[in-house]
Amino acid sequence: MTQTAIGAVSAEEVTWTDPACPVARTLDLVGDRWSLLIVRDAMDGARAFTDFQQRTGIARNILTDRLRRLVERGVLDRRAAPSGRRRLYTLTPAGRDLFTVIVALRQWGERHAFAPGESHSVLVGADGLPLAELRPAGPGGEPADAGTTTVRRNP
Repeated sequence: MTQTAIGAVSAEEVTWTDPACPVARTLDLVGDRWSLLIVRDAMDGARAFTDFQQRTGIARNILTDRLRRLVERGVLDRRAAPSGRRRLYTLTPAGRDLFTVIVALRQWGERHAFAPGESHSVLVGADGLPLAELRPAGPGGEPADAGTTTVRRNP
């Protein structure tokens, strides 16, 4: 799959669900469960095939497919390990840009996927404290949500 200089996938090489929608295009590229869990684990230090398999419990054939697709789509980079015996995967700049998406999914899950008081992992910053809640803001810093925004469709 060819990529532009900024790492975006060429529109001619993918069948898009909704070609004009950035959300749909993103989901077409990285929107399945396993791909996002692989990205999550890469952000948490997983590099080798066995790292991803042990952390996710994913079947080998599915993991092989998802890693290949994430490399083709410019989310992961694949290189030979110093020993030359295995491949290591690292996030590309486009992959690192998914950090906010992963944090947003995590925070949504903390609010809606756990019973009150139920134990779960916590993402903390360098200071050891949980990250502040992500909240979209308008151009002037005012809170933005589904009730205060609209999608402008290009003709």
